[in-house]
Amino acid sequence: MSGKLYIVPTPIGNLEDMTFRAIRILKEVDLILAEDTRTSAPLLKHFGIDKRVFAHHQHNEHKATAEIIKFLKEGKNIALISDAGTPAISDPGFFLVREAVKEQLEVCCLPGATAFVPALVNSGLPNDQFVFEGFLPVKKGRQTRLKTLAQEERTMIFYESPHRLLKTLTEFAEFFGEERPICVSRELSKMYEENVRGTVVEIKSHFENNILKGEFVICVGGSDESVKKKDKEAKNKNKYGKVDS
Repeated sequence: MSGKLYIVPTPIGNLEDMTFRAIRILKEVDLILAEDTRTSAPLLKHFGIDKRVFAHHQHNEHKATAEIIKFLKEGKNIALISDAGTPAISDPGFFLVREAVKEQLEVCCLPGATAFVPALVNSGLPNDQFVFEGFLPVKKGRQTRLKTLAQEERTMIFYESPHRLLKTLTEFAEFFGEERPICVSRELSKMYEENVRGTVVEIKSHFENNILKGEFVICVGGSDESVKKKDKEAKNKNKYGKVDS
């Protein structure tokens, strides 16, 4: 009988966000795959989890996956964790899950911590529909992506690092407009959590005068240009009596 691959979210900052189920699964599996074993060691020690841990990250996941699939077929249960949050969301994991699914092996993703959901809810921006963009391309394709997203009507969610935050906000002002509403969240679930809301130009000014520390989630309000265009077309139809009955 084949084993099961568990995708286990870990806290993004506050250890109290670890679920009882996640702790139980990590104690029961045969081995754990961690994005960085040094980062995961304190977490596992804190919850009394004593299991074999192997590194599984973007530099070795393609090479290591074949061996992991073999272990699963031999009946071993394996858990995958990332440094923080849910694996495969802007972290390693997608390739392994895809290959396990191809081999018709059982995959179970536990619900749990992820940064973009609390950032979106905290933002106060529309969240009935949204698009998760993760990290923008660092160089190639970056401007093309921003030009495309300028017309996106749904709330957009981005991840960003401290050393690129101001550059990204400058580009948002250029491509989305200085008055586009945004919310920048940092240090979510930690003691110094901060959610800064305002226009692009206001938020940029705020972070130009404050220390840039922690991981950032940026929520950007969608464009209303398409909505305005539709309203204008509807008014023109009414004016010339071309509205369908």
